Amino acid sequence: MHAANANSAAVPRSRQLRLDLLHTFEAAVRHLSFTRAGDELALSQSAVSRQIQQLEDSVGAALFERRHRALALTDAGRILHRAVEDSLERLRDAAARVRSTAARQQLTVTCTPGFASFWLIPRLVRFTAAHPEVDVRISATLELVDLARGGVELAVRFVPSAQGRGPLLFEEEVQPMCAPGLLRDARRPLKTPADLERHTLLTVEMHDAPLTAEWEPWLELMGLSAVHMAHTLRFTRYGEAVAAAIAGQGVVIGRLPLLADFVREKKLVAPFRSPAASRRGYFVTLAPHAAQHPSAQGFADWLVAEAREAGVAAPRRS
Repeated sequence: MHAANANSAAVPRSRQLRLDLLHTFEAAVRHLSFTRAGDELALSQSAVSRQIQQLEDSVGAALFERRHRALALTDAGRILHRAVEDSLERLRDAAARVRSTAARQQLTVTCTPGFASFWLIPRLVRFTAAHPEVDVRISATLELVDLARGGVELAVRFVPSAQGRGPLLFEEEVQPMCAPGLLRDARRPLKTPADLERHTLLTVEMHDAPLTAEWEPWLELMGLSAVHMAHTLRFTRYGEAVAAAIAGQGVVIGRLPLLADFVREKKLVAPFRSPAASRRGYFVTLAPHAAQHPSAQGFADWLVAEAREAGVAAPRRS
């Protein structure tokens, strides 16, 4: 830093390049006329001529050939012009990026990893296409983020239906699901819940909860007290358990409508066709500061519209 300052100070002021002179030079090159350059810059022809002379003095070379009623660049002029054009182009690009960044709105959304992976992300392209001015950041976590502390404008909470606040997107139903190939395995039929004992349980470990906690609503519907299976594969995230089910490695408790696309695409099937309400739902919650964030309300409205379009929307709640 000190060396750069020393080098700059060593150059006589008369030899240092002035930005206003370079600006005049660029205009003169485009018009190849001091008069027309002056018209553009609101300067007289003689003022433009003097500034070009000052620039030539500072670089120590003639930049233009003064011909009768015409100008032409010298070799030195062409070298300097290429450098000036390159610098101006970089400045224009930087200014455009600054303007674009200033105009864009940042929106952070928090939700569960399952909701993000299976429901939100496949649809998100429609929001970004309709709102190119909004940069969306998805924070997929099982932690309950404090919206009052800022940093997050909107949450999709997965909570017991009786505790939900804000618009309800949809309530959840659960039922066992597996790959179609597993259902066709004649050696291990899956015709009744009792047949589960021949298969592998795909489950997610949850803090202080039994391995089959997610199965409880379905077990209650079927009048069963427990599920007994030959083997168990445990995962830390629901998405991993679903991937294992699609790969034919066992039976997972399927959450609807999160897995509706996989069912529609026949990647997963429900052997017993007996969905049970989990008494939990997905609720849209805006942060207190989101009132000054129009894109947050727009995103909330878009979520409700998407749920309605998918045919799973619940009646709007306040």
